[in-house]
Amino acid sequence: MTEPAGPPQQTVSVLIPAYNEHDTIAEILRRVYASPFPTEVVIVDDASTDGTSNLLPDLQKQYGFKLLSHERNQGKGAALRTGFAAVTQDFVIIQDADLEYDPQDYATVLGPLFEGKADVVFGSRFLGGPHRVLYYWHFVGNRFLTTLSNMLTNLNLSDMEVGYKAFRREILDRITIRSNRFNFEPEFTAKVARLRLRIYETPISYSGRTYEEGKKIGWKDAVQAIFAIVRYRFFR
Repeated sequence: MTEPAGPPQQTVSVLIPAYNEHDTIAEILRRVYASPFPTEVVIVDDASTDGTSNLLPDLQKQYGFKLLSHERNQGKGAALRTGFAAVTQDFVIIQDADLEYDPQDYATVLGPLFEGKADVVFGSRFLGGPHRVLYYWHFVGNRFLTTLSNMLTNLNLSDMEVGYKAFRREILDRITIRSNRFNFEPEFTAKVARLRLRIYETPISYSGRTYEEGKKIGWKDAVQAIFAIVRYRFFR
């Protein structure tokens, strides 16, 4: 008697935008490939100047990921846009190239997608996972941006600016990302909210960096995020 077919395998693209992450890129790749979930890994080198670009070809030979490169630095949003055109699997998860987000959380973030409950999942640094204690004013700024975004999208997210976002790949056929920098986060949030997709949040761990350790986002990005929240809520 023929065995009944099991559920189809869930396939996952891990998309890694990288800019000047010489000290962390090898370790984050080790952690990504230690996870059982990635089917495909896509790295976009956003014209790094610190030697990251020199490391990536050897790492590619070791792991076999797709490697795309920008000739000039354009920003995280632009790197993601390049990567979105290259991912091919059922689900996509964004993984920063630093060590702030841990691939051990993939099961938690991807779970609602695999179970068919969600179309988009946001990780959240504020739902109980362990996190490094750092900048108070960054926390205040994040809360303000998340609250403003929630007011205009009618969502109740706790962490709109989080880097861990996972979603069904076909959503990329329904939205066009225009932001080049960190304002990708509010733009993506506004556009998936407009589509009335099923959005979940899950707790994640967070090991934030100091500026001395390579953190890049600053107050100018917060100002741009405010404009992006308003722009992408009211204008297509």
